[in-house]
Amino acid sequence: MAEISFDDFLKVDIRLGTVLRAEPFPEARKPAIKLWIDFGPEIGEKKSSAQITVHYDPETLVGKQVMAVVNFPPRQIGPMRSEVLVLGVSDDNDAIVLIGPDQAAPNGTRMH
Repeated sequence: MAEISFDDFLKVDIRLGTVLRAEPFPEARKPAIKLWIDFGPEIGEKKSSAQITVHYDPETLVGKQVMAVVNFPPRQIGPMRSEVLVLGVSDDNDAIVLIGPDQAAPNGTRMH
């Protein structure tokens, strides 16, 4: 495991957002869902593509709060420009489980 300094960690801007809209992303190479996430007034709404189809359906994601890295450069994924990296962990079968708070908090809140 590579070590990083605390200052390097602080450069990663991880924020809380609420999924406003979600839809299937059949054009992606691997099964994915397109997400539109509200990160509050400072950052606004951002798009993301997430390979989370094992545990989530688009209709169950609307209103869910998620954590995402908001300061990576955008990536072109098929016809979509993914602007943030939604965070998750792998379960026992390597399917992604999203990371989010266990209680509601304001959109745009930075992870401490």
